[in-house]
Amino acid sequence: MSRPSWGLPGDDDSGVLAELPTLESLIARMDALLVQLREQQDPRRFFHATYLRTTRAVGAELAAGGFLDTAWVQRWDVVFAGFYLDALEAHRRGGRVPGPWAVAFGAGAAVPPLRRVLLGMNAHINYDLPQALLAVISDAEFGDAALLARREADHRHIDQVLAAVVDRAAAVPETAGRRSPPDRLLGPANRLAAKRFLVEARAKVWGNARVLARARRQGEAAYQARRAELERLATGRVAELVRPGPVLLRLATRGFGITLPARGDTAAAAAAAQARQEGDR
Repeated sequence: MSRPSWGLPGDDDSGVLAELPTLESLIARMDALLVQLREQQDPRRFFHATYLRTTRAVGAELAAGGFLDTAWVQRWDVVFAGFYLDALEAHRRGGRVPGPWAVAFGAGAAVPPLRRVLLGMNAHINYDLPQALLAVISDAEFGDAALLARREADHRHIDQVLAAVVDRAAAVPETAGRRSPPDRLLGPANRLAAKRFLVEARAKVWGNARVLARARRQGEAAYQARRAELERLATGRVAELVRPGPVLLRLATRGFGITLPARGDTAAAAAAAQARQEGDR
């Protein structure tokens, strides 16, 4: 599993939870990175500034008591952001990053700000979010229908927070005073499309997290096989958004999210069995 720098909680590692950064320290880390990206005129600042704004919005909703389980959502928010931040810092150092982020961060200089925001959103939601959910929902919790319903309700409530952020947006952050027509995410039609894409993708994420959870119960090899499939599918979807052309029309046709096919569970189990056989040799 790709892991944020502070590790991930698991069924037998509850002590890791105490080591997670606070939401305040997460925002401070993001603020410091944004200063550096601005100073360097780094095009990655467009998604980063957008994500920082949404992170603050989630923090405000947490403070207002808008979620069923405040402590769980805060853990999820910090772990989720960690996947992106670690990828960003690795890429800035010239290190290896997962395929979706390699495509998003490697987009050419001609890619406009709105497209860069969409690339970052797509990589983070489709690839990082299922893994983040798995990190904060144990196998035992996946087996508890009542608790899982609460987790899913809080997951869906994030959609409302994101929709409110889109409604309040007047421009892609970092583009004030120099927006070109393709960057106007912010006309009514584009705002409506952005909200629809987010809801569609995040609904698929919940299903993908459950597929990954089933693979995790089958063993490490099965899990890694499904995670590799997730990476392949997510990388392909980000690559589609890089191609020239009307990106919002393309999203309307293909969708923003990806789906891990359930039939892959058999392949994952086979991979786990093969790994066990090789270990017995």
